Amino acid sequence: MNIPRTSFPRVVIIGGGFAGIALAKKLSKQEVQVVLMDKHNYHTFQPLLYQVSTGGLEPDSIAYPIRKILKDFPNFYFRLAHVKEIDIEKNRVITDIGKLKFDYLVIASGSETNYFGNSEIEKYSMAMKTIPQSLNLRSLILENFEEALLTSDLNERNALMNFVIVGGGPTGVELAGALAEIKKGILPKDYPDLDTRLAQIHIIQSSDCILKGMSEQASKKAEDFLEKLGVNIWKNVRVTGYDGKTVSTNTDLTFETATLVWAAGVKGATIKGLDADTFVTKGNRLLVNEFNQVKGFNHIFAIGDIASMVNHEFPEGLPMMAQPAIQQGKQLGDNLLRLIDEKPMRAFVYKDKGAMATIGRNKAVVDLKNWKFQGVFAWFVWMFVHLFFLIGFRNRMVVFVNWVYNYVRFDREARLIIRPFKKKL
Repeated sequence: MNIPRTSFPRVVIIGGGFAGIALAKKLSKQEVQVVLMDKHNYHTFQPLLYQVSTGGLEPDSIAYPIRKILKDFPNFYFRLAHVKEIDIEKNRVITDIGKLKFDYLVIASGSETNYFGNSEIEKYSMAMKTIPQSLNLRSLILENFEEALLTSDLNERNALMNFVIVGGGPTGVELAGALAEIKKGILPKDYPDLDTRLAQIHIIQSSDCILKGMSEQASKKAEDFLEKLGVNIWKNVRVTGYDGKTVSTNTDLTFETATLVWAAGVKGATIKGLDADTFVTKGNRLLVNEFNQVKGFNHIFAIGDIASMVNHEFPEGLPMMAQPAIQQGKQLGDNLLRLIDEKPMRAFVYKDKGAMATIGRNKAVVDLKNWKFQGVFAWFVWMFVHLFFLIGFRNRMVVFVNWVYNYVRFDREARLIIRPFKKKL
């Protein structure tokens, strides 16, 4: 990989998400050699992927080059690589561009869509975990309306204009809200010769509430917001199959749709060599201790979505969100330096800063530790927080200008079919 030898300890980080970037920043300008590997050369701000899917933002607004983030850091190296295996006996990673030894290894590979073993749904549904997937979904949504103009079959036309979202978490709720606003404000202008009132948006949730991880107050208010936007919410219903045309459930409900978006769960993106049952726990995550060390290892760590840190407050591990990942990355940076200096490491303590979700224009729900609120003010708070955590001044400005323009004009300029997408049926 052309990584120079050094007298400094080598820390290899797998993954350039929130956790990996936070750790790399913390180790910058320290007497360690940092090698970060990722299969993409950019960091993705995943909370705004749904806006790429619905034409609110272009992908370069929520992506930032990893090399640029860490360009001024000495002893830092980035390699565009797909990690195939971890050789724990020889302390090296095996990738598609070669092998590399490490002194300390940090797994920050994040998560991937969890289809719970249903290969049919995996084949025919749409996921929204990466920028390419979001662009595929955007193209499919727009292509469906183009096809709806051409067909004289009423049932086929309705299926092309119906959207089923499986999963009532923040991703599903925010996507449904955005689609509802497109139906209301944009489709009638773009397709005046199509009765877009027939378009239907459905959320299917297997439990008895949406936004399950948030407060009851937030869940109820989000449901009210969605219903006012015309979104159909089906609770206590579980999707059992999808053949590309018909969604089947565990009830007598079926849905005819050309677009099923799977937002029903994620699982850890484990890597061969660190996938043994002894330390892979529920959700395909690596079991770690309070110092983020993978069970059974002193020099291999896991942070972010891939790490399951179990305690009395979080018996199933910390939530798979950005804040735990960022906090773990920063703390592990301090702990690695302490470990190298032969000092005792400090246990990680998660500081819950709350949760939030937006449900379209002027509508959001925010749960803070001692304060829960909804509506317009919550929407402004949601926007400020997301702008603050975006990487790069340009990205913040581009996103802010897009949001202002979209708000004033009630428009989404990025509804472009850049690359056509066709599902394989």
